[in-house]
Amino acid sequence: MSTFTLHTLESAPSDSKPLLEKSLKAFGSIPNLHAVMAEAPTLLEGYRLLHDLFQKTSFNAEELTVVWQTINVEHECHYCVPAHTGIAHMMKVDPALTEALRNSTAMPTEKLQALHDTTLAMVRNRGRLTQAEQDAFFAVGYANQQLLEITLGMAQKVMSNYVNHFADTPVDNAFERFIWEKNS
Repeated sequence: MSTFTLHTLESAPSDSKPLLEKSLKAFGSIPNLHAVMAEAPTLLEGYRLLHDLFQKTSFNAEELTVVWQTINVEHECHYCVPAHTGIAHMMKVDPALTEALRNSTAMPTEKLQALHDTTLAMVRNRGRLTQAEQDAFFAVGYANQQLLEITLGMAQKVMSNYVNHFADTPVDNAFERFIWEKNS
């Protein structure tokens, strides 16, 4: 059982209050992940900054989703998989892509498959890619910039996935319809 508090504007440490106010303004409510992270204001601030920066990369909405969900599924994050499924729907990502990611099935295009495979290899091998893995990534049109940008997405997802594991963050009501469990 989690001993972490789902902070509100009233209960949060003073340095987290402005960050939670931004979350409330952006989402209409305070996501439970932000409510947990508020206990450590610098963590919440860092997570929000990495999220904003990752959305400014060269990746489009589908590619952002591939990186996020590949990591979420590999880390078996009970909170982030449903949350990013909902976010993908808001970003108008094809539901077939989100289902493929959630179920670890083939991506709809060779380029998205290469992005998925590279992200997964980076997670599993702690950033160590073989030359063949890099060559396959570059062969579909990606470059060094995108390898570096995957690293930014990984940093963001490590923060959220790991916090959700030890804090047992409850899935937000808005994303309950996307509850997920890893396929056996």
